[in-house]
Amino acid sequence: MNTSNVDPAELAKFSDLAHRWWDVNSEFRPLHQINPLRLDWINGLAGLKDKRVLDVGCGGGILADAMARAGATVTGIDLATKSLKVAQLHALESQTPNVNYREISAEALAAETPAQFDVVTCMEMLEHVPDPASIVKACATLVKPGGWVFFSTLNRNPKSFLFAIIGAEYVLNLLPKGTHEYAKFIRPAELAADCRSVGLDVQASKGLQYNPITRRYWLDGNTSVNYMLATRRFD
Repeated sequence: MNTSNVDPAELAKFSDLAHRWWDVNSEFRPLHQINPLRLDWINGLAGLKDKRVLDVGCGGGILADAMARAGATVTGIDLATKSLKVAQLHALESQTPNVNYREISAEALAAETPAQFDVVTCMEMLEHVPDPASIVKACATLVKPGGWVFFSTLNRNPKSFLFAIIGAEYVLNLLPKGTHEYAKFIRPAELAADCRSVGLDVQASKGLQYNPITRRYWLDGNTSVNYMLATRRFD
């Protein structure tokens, strides 16, 4: 069981920014802007109310907090200590109900508590770990039969390099320079194959688009840059 599927440089990168997670005008502004879109899509498919939910790679808790406020009982896990402390502090200050955070890897939690969650989310994380397939397998282990697993990541093609790295990091300054490595991007077909290999059936996909002039994000069927997959475990 792989319990060390982590890149120390990636952890350090996000730990250094931890205090800015809940500043909506910080480097995390895009996450705050897309969070309602992701939440609505997940909720529309899986129905979060009264569900037990796991957010893998929760960071400062932006999605985990929102899912808890939508009526779920949420556990957020991450290996970035500072980010988790920020998430815990925000939940305390905001009196967010039914959310807790743990510093543990997805693989270790899968070994500890398999098939315990109705919904598992893993957003904007797979492109930051050495072995994304190991995370997908852990998520499949953690979800109950019939439950939903949601992933979001970045497609690997020239357009995504231009938009997600050159555009977002160097031209528009939406993200800190060095946030992403192109070689770690994952094509939808590759992620879907990893899902199928561990018993997750792809149910739906969505692409995330951005207009730099209006600064507006929206979801559609174009998965050429940012995309999400909704999967279910039926066995």
